[in-house]
Parts: sequence; structure tokens; C-alpha cells
Amino acid sequence: MRWKCATAMVASVMLMCAPAAQALLAIGDVAPDFTAQAALAGKPFSFSLSAALKQGPVVLYFYPKVFTSGCTVEAHLFAEASEQFAAMGAVVIGISADGIEAVQKFSVEECRNKFAVAADPDGKVIKAYDAKLTFGSSISKRVSYVIVPDGKVSYVYNSMDPKEHVSRTLEAVKSWKSRATAVSVKP
Repeated sequence: MRWKCATAMVASVMLMCAPAAQALLAIGDVAPDFTAQAALAGKPFSFSLSAALKQGPVVLYFYPKVFTSGCTVEAHLFAEASEQFAAMGAVVIGISADGIEAVQKFSVEECRNKFAVAADPDGKVIKAYDAKLTFGSSISKRVSYVIVPDGKVSYVYNSMDPKEHVSRTLEAVKSWKSRATAVSVKP
């Protein structure tokens, strides 16, 4: 009996001390609007989600840290696909908890001047999108959202492996574009 009580007590303490699991935004959720300092080709500007959505869908991807190996791979892949996203009217923006100076440099060197990246040093946007990596950290998970012009999330991909984010979000944008085109040509 004593052993059972001790085991139950240890299990309870472990559950109380474990970080709470964070749920990502779901498909159909309204994406939180935000404005953030961003950089494209090293030039700073103010990125507004609501303004970008007036032009078409937005691929918003969160990455942990500039100039780390996985984040560099992901930035290169998004840069290589940037023309395909643009051809479908989609805007790509990456966001991390890094400061604007680091993001400016990353936008030139790793994003190859092809798409914007934003700075979220206070973690407000990361928190709003439930993209925080761990409890007590401002670093984000590697998660990609496709947000369509009505402001809703149409696709979510969550994986720390950077290799599939571009192909999966590109496919999601193509699928949305196909559905949007089909609806607009109905008599």
C-alpha cells in the first residue's frame, strides 16, 4: 500500500512540474493579426498581416533561430520556391524571436533577398500563434501556417525537420488557389 501511495505521489508531482502542452492554431481558426518589424533584402519595414492578406494568402512560418543549420536549410528552400509562391499571389514571411539586426542579415544571407523575415524579440506573435518551443522560452517551434485572405488558417504543418515545410505549404497554397478559382468561375 505504501508503495502505491508513493508511486501515485511521484506521478502527481511529475505531472504538476511538466510544461503544459501548447496547442497550435487549428484549420479554420482566425489568425491573430499582427504588425512586426521585418526585413527584406536587408531593408527594414513594418509587416502587417492584415495588409498582406489584402494581396492574397500568407505563408507564415516560425523558425527557432537565425543562422542555425535547420533554419538556414528552411530559408534556402523558401528562397528557391519564392517565385512559385509569388505566381500564386502568396506572400511568404518567416518569424523568429531574434532581433531586427540579426533578421536583417539573415534576410540577405540565407533568405537570399527573396522573401521577408520578421523579428519578434518579445515573443508576442509567437505566443499568439501558440508556436513557443518550450515553457519559459521565447524560442519558437518550427511551424508553418497558410492563412487565406479571409484571415483564417487553411493549413498547419508542425515539424522540427525543416525539409517538408516548403513543399507542404506550397501544395496547400496550390490547393486553396484551385478551390478559390473554381468558386469564382461558377455561373
